[in-house]
Amino acid sequence: MPESLNAEHQQLAATCAEFAQQVLLCASSDNPAATRADVRSAAKAAGLFAMTQPESFGGTAAGQLALCVARETLASFNPPYMDAVFGPSPGVLAQVEEPLRSTHLTPLLAGEKRGSFGFTEADDAPAPTSGVIEGSNLRVNGQKSYVTGGAEADFINTLVHIEGRGPSMVVIDTASEGVIIEKKFVSLDGSHHAIITFKDVSVPVAHIIGEAGKGMPRAMRQIGDTRLLFAAQACGYMIWVVNLLNQHLLAPDKSGNPRGNLDVIRLRYADLRIKTYAARSMLYRTARLADQGENIVNEAMACKVFATEAIGELVDTAIQLVGGSALVEDHPLAVLYRQVRAWRLAEGASDVLRLNIGRGILELGKGRL
Repeated sequence: MPESLNAEHQQLAATCAEFAQQVLLCASSDNPAATRADVRSAAKAAGLFAMTQPESFGGTAAGQLALCVARETLASFNPPYMDAVFGPSPGVLAQVEEPLRSTHLTPLLAGEKRGSFGFTEADDAPAPTSGVIEGSNLRVNGQKSYVTGGAEADFINTLVHIEGRGPSMVVIDTASEGVIIEKKFVSLDGSHHAIITFKDVSVPVAHIIGEAGKGMPRAMRQIGDTRLLFAAQACGYMIWVVNLLNQHLLAPDKSGNPRGNLDVIRLRYADLRIKTYAARSMLYRTARLADQGENIVNEAMACKVFATEAIGELVDTAIQLVGGSALVEDHPLAVLYRQVRAWRLAEGASDVLRLNIGRGILELGKGRL
């Protein structure tokens, strides 16, 4: 539980709280690019930037508990520019050999190249993105939708069904001939995405990540690794919402009495605190299991479903209790409402994850209570 953190994790939480207050909440919005650069520099000095990067590249390769502590603490202040605090992680490029180690992984971790993840097929795609090996090259055709940051990326780690081999992860440079950005769009939370078509794109066979045909487990591992971090950030936002409501309900209404004096208000508020307590309990238990080397695939899915749905309910109820002022476009609750709604779809829609959890225990005997 959060109360039983060791001294190292307690210090990490204190560092993150100080960083959120003194760096993120004070950050200027006049020049976002310059501000992100300043945040990255400060995060490196604070030892936060390297937490997501491997030791072999100068990072600290923090465990899941440490990452959850850091993300939850930062999010509990609902600050801007959180996306600039942590450095890029290897993702599916973890432990790749040459030449990808030098051409893509090293510059990715150094911030010299930007990568994206091409997993989702277009709804109307007649077939999955496919590839055919022709000598030393792989010819790729297909389309990926919802490629987050794809329009600005230097390369896309793409799930490709290679003929005779099966699903494989392949690095495709966006500058390659035949890579076409069909459409750019912005989702409700403000994040940027692209629909990208691959038309007879020629890729070196050396750009296949790991063993051909073993791409799906690698892709799902990357998705799975981020689910617990979604839950951690959701828990941090829950703390922020509950604290905001606490102040709001203790303040007097027009009659001079505290807004929280009404039983109907206290019941709604209590439900939010119950869900926050439950979500944080799930998060910390699962993070500790992960650091002990346990298989937490099902537990991470459970955390992600519960926490992302709970933060959605918290923000929605908070808007109801605060009233019309919280519907104004730039109100912090309105901004957060738009941001967290997407999380119930990202890295696996809630109902899909529920089905996977059921399958995990009924068919594979995986999962715990």
